Amino acid sequence: MGMRFAVVGTGFWARETHATALAAHPDVDLVGVWGRSFTRAAELAQAFGARPYERADDMFADVDAVAFAVPPNVQADLAVRAATRGCHLLLDKPMAFSTAAADRIVEAVEGAGVRSLVFFTSRFTANQADWLTGVQQEPAWNSGYVRMYGSIFEPGNPYGTSAWRRARGALWDIGPHALSVLVAALGPVTHVLADRGQGDTVTIVLHHRSGAASTMSLSLTAPPGSLGSTWQLFGEHRQTSMPEATTTPAAAMGACISTLLTEQPGRWRHPCDASFGRDVVAILQAADAFLQRPLADRVQPVG
Repeated sequence: MGMRFAVVGTGFWARETHATALAAHPDVDLVGVWGRSFTRAAELAQAFGARPYERADDMFADVDAVAFAVPPNVQADLAVRAATRGCHLLLDKPMAFSTAAADRIVEAVEGAGVRSLVFFTSRFTANQADWLTGVQQEPAWNSGYVRMYGSIFEPGNPYGTSAWRRARGALWDIGPHALSVLVAALGPVTHVLADRGQGDTVTIVLHHRSGAASTMSLSLTAPPGSLGSTWQLFGEHRQTSMPEATTTPAAAMGACISTLLTEQPGRWRHPCDASFGRDVVAILQAADAFLQRPLADRVQPVG
């Protein structure tokens, strides 16, 4: 019998990525599902041969690890409860909406001595992870640029009805993906600047402790002619672009699950663990706070 996993969440991402990857993994058993709707939890559980639970804490008592696919504010509370009961955590991004909530997850992980990973998709997509490993072995990267322009609030889009995405926008939804690469390549971020564009479009300038600077331009409301993404790093000797993913998100989740299963001597650590997830939340919160300032406090007029 493999590690006993449960899924928290019943939406598209929970079904197509988390549950699909867990059910296919040879070293785990998907045994439980919990959601805010028990009816939907029962439907998902039946599809994957698992048990639906009415109470999340009852499920945490029966499993070894929990994979989360729920809004960040819901995840933050449940993750603390799961870790406290000795469950390893496979968290979705962002892991919370505030550093205070993220800190509570980190404290629960440390206190319980459990493992934690945040599923930043590119960090577990084989060809993109290989590219980043190569980048990290080269010195003298001085800047980076990530543009991610999508349009999810269209009829039929599985994420278009997400209330938290509508409220928080691209910064909180896809910003974590960009940060997971830029911070890994250029180092910790010390301060940010930010401005808004049309729709939910935001542009964030990051200053890294290394002296490098990078830019993220993000949108979930881009017009058809603007859709697409670019991931670039610039250095003393060359520039490079992250390749497009050659595997599915479910395959990346499978790699994430395998990583969580890996034994380590002493305290379990990983570059994408809850501590890194907390650092990502801190950057997002700082950028969001900057965007809340009056326009006059954010810009220098020209003329």
